[in-house]
Amino acid sequence: MTINKTVEGGKLIIAPEGRLDTMTSPQLDAELDNSLKGVSELVFDFAGLDYISSAGLRVLLKAQKAMNRQGSMVIRNVSDEIRDIFDVTGFLDIMTIE
Repeated sequence: MTINKTVEGGKLIIAPEGRLDTMTSPQLDAELDNSLKGVSELVFDFAGLDYISSAGLRVLLKAQKAMNRQGSMVIRNVSDEIRDIFDVTGFLDIMTIE
C-alpha cells in the first residue's frame, strides 16, 4: 500500500492506494499517529483503495474517535465494494462518507 499525504493548513488529506488489510493497516495507523496533531479536518480519499479488511476498519474507527475530539473526518471517493463493506459493518451510520 502507498499512502499519499497532503497538508493544507489544518486540513490533512490521506489517500491510500492498494489494499488496507492486516499487513498494511499498521503503516496507516503509524502515519496517523504522527500526523494528527493540530489537524482540525481529516479527509480520506479512497479513490485508489482496492480493499479494506477489519484491521483497516479499526484504524478508521481510531481516527474517527481522535477527530471527534479535535475536528471532523470525512471519507471520499469510496468504491461500491468498500461502500458495501461499510454498509454491512455499520460504518455508514457512524462515518461521514461522501
